[in-house]
Amino acid sequence: MKESASFMNSNSINYLWQVNHYPHDSIIPFKVSDGSKKQQVQSMFDKIAFRYDFMNRFLSLGIDQRWRKKALSILKPDNPQNIIDVATGTGDFAIMAHKLLHPRKVVGIDISEGMLEIGREKVMKAHLQEAIELRKEDSEAISYSENSFDAATVAFGVRNFEDLETGLLEIKRVMKPGAKLIVVESTKPGSKLVYPFYRAYMNIITPGVGKLVSKNKEAYQYLNNSVRMFPEKQEFIHILKKLGYRNAFYKTMTLGVCTIYCAEK
Repeated sequence: MKESASFMNSNSINYLWQVNHYPHDSIIPFKVSDGSKKQQVQSMFDKIAFRYDFMNRFLSLGIDQRWRKKALSILKPDNPQNIIDVATGTGDFAIMAHKLLHPRKVVGIDISEGMLEIGREKVMKAHLQEAIELRKEDSEAISYSENSFDAATVAFGVRNFEDLETGLLEIKRVMKPGAKLIVVESTKPGSKLVYPFYRAYMNIITPGVGKLVSKNKEAYQYLNNSVRMFPEKQEFIHILKKLGYRNAFYKTMTLGVCTIYCAEK
């Protein structure tokens, strides 16, 4: 997988003219900050990195691991050997991808060095340094050249892109033709019976626990706001198709609070 010298090559520039903005692009963690969304998201994850894995397990009651396994099972028939895990965070999805799919190489990228440091520790403990590489990179400016990866994954990360379409196009650029993109993302349940309980959980419990455990209520209030504004399910499928992905579909999980998306380059 040869790295390109610069993100701003001619193909990337050609992509950019298509890009539109969505309401979620303007959702930021810290309203009093002058930083861009990207800068704020990086700072936020650096601050909560030490409690990120615990909060994921606690707030999802451990079900998030089942969602991730279900998502990765879609890739099994393709036997991808080179996988890029975008917004890899502490590397959970990258490590699980290696264990379930046995690829030759998994590259995980993220803008938060704090999250990556924890991820690298986990990779070392699992003795997977040769198989998994975690790098600080911007999902909207990936350093790898076109057609580098057999598959791409993003678990609970596309909501954090500063520009959704730019990020999705950049991932598509580094995928090989026919490669699959797998996205796992939090979504709102469609049931009118379930939604009031979900809304209370997201508005009250999630920020409250975030403040108590990670000392950062704003980060988990941002989680709620970004989920609420994110273009989900069929709308997200429409965006993928608009950007040139094909055979796009989605599957809802656990009463609709999580959705798995799949599309091909």
